[in-house]
Amino acid sequence: MKTTLIIGAGGVSRVVVHKCVQNADVFGKIVLASRSIGRCEVIKSELPHANIEITTVDADNTDELIKLISKCQADIVINVALPYQDLTIMDACIATKTPYLDTANYEHPDEAKFEYKLQWQRDEKFKEAGIMGLLGSGFDPGATNMFCAYAQKHYFDEIHTIDILDCNAGDHGYAFATNFNPEINLREVSSKGRYWQKNEDGIGEWIETEPMEIMQVWDYPEVGPKDSYLLYHEEMESLVKHIKGLKRIRFFMTFGQSYLTHMKCLENVGMLGIEPVEHKGMKIVPMEFLATLLPDPASLGPRTKGKTNIGIVAEGIKDGKKRKIYIYQVKDHEECYAEVKAQGVSYTTGVPAMISAKLMLKGIWSGKGVFNMEQMDPDPFMQEMMTQGLPWQIKELEV
Repeated sequence: MKTTLIIGAGGVSRVVVHKCVQNADVFGKIVLASRSIGRCEVIKSELPHANIEITTVDADNTDELIKLISKCQADIVINVALPYQDLTIMDACIATKTPYLDTANYEHPDEAKFEYKLQWQRDEKFKEAGIMGLLGSGFDPGATNMFCAYAQKHYFDEIHTIDILDCNAGDHGYAFATNFNPEINLREVSSKGRYWQKNEDGIGEWIETEPMEIMQVWDYPEVGPKDSYLLYHEEMESLVKHIKGLKRIRFFMTFGQSYLTHMKCLENVGMLGIEPVEHKGMKIVPMEFLATLLPDPASLGPRTKGKTNIGIVAEGIKDGKKRKIYIYQVKDHEECYAEVKAQGVSYTTGVPAMISAKLMLKGIWSGKGVFNMEQMDPDPFMQEMMTQGLPWQIKELEV
């Protein structure tokens, strides 16, 4: 019987555990580990008849992780802890020769940097260990990478432009809250925007924009028209390497005016700062302090109503003719909570992680080294989405 080690016990982890239990014939025994045993206990209590063991681990400590992986003899490690902990978990997997999967790229805890550089640098060590490391298997990154790979494989000879479109039209009833880890969310949306395009000489370059500087209105199926703002998002960094003929790629996310107003106010008073400041003789990081005051994203499930719609618009050439398609997935928050006791943002991140881990454990996806999602065959992943709760659609658009 396989043993699946899941590190982290937040909202995404809850979804991964529930979905792994639904596919117990592949995942076998589940070991759920987190710094907080209480969070693990809550998730375990939701699945009283499942084969789940819980334990504590400090995911910042590579030696602790090595001991845990060795003790439970894990066949795969699913990392749904904080992105700050990607490198320690990867190093523990190298040491124990255990396949690895995560949902978001590494972020330095003291810098607003989102890049794969340090994870890609471990490619040779993963090859030497004879194991596979799969990066960014959430929805975006993750399923959106698969949409791009699927479009490249079946719909285009060359893809020239890609817009990734992320809409969360859910309403949790709070004046201000984040749908995933507050620090990660606030750093992501308050950073400068970036998109990639080729210049007149055909050389690809990153164009930097001010936060929220570029906005377009997109009509999201089953949701409606929404203001969508250009952000930098990590999947673009790998997609520019692997999509043939690409000339431009951008990422857009929706935000309501209430959210933007709160963000601006917090920024104006310095609450989005990531450098320590003095407070009553103590050093505190404003954004870390703010995160302790906001609602726990894992608690939003029973309150959230509405839908998510995440997809890509790709335009390019097929058989010498211009073509433009829209691949997207719509999910209802209340349906997610009814199934796995989590809201839609956690659901749409956790299900792709489970699917990728399933494909790795079954040997459908295999390899030695560090890979991004679009390097894998998209067909089995797209098929699994249809049966695991994330059915998708394709529309032909006018060019």
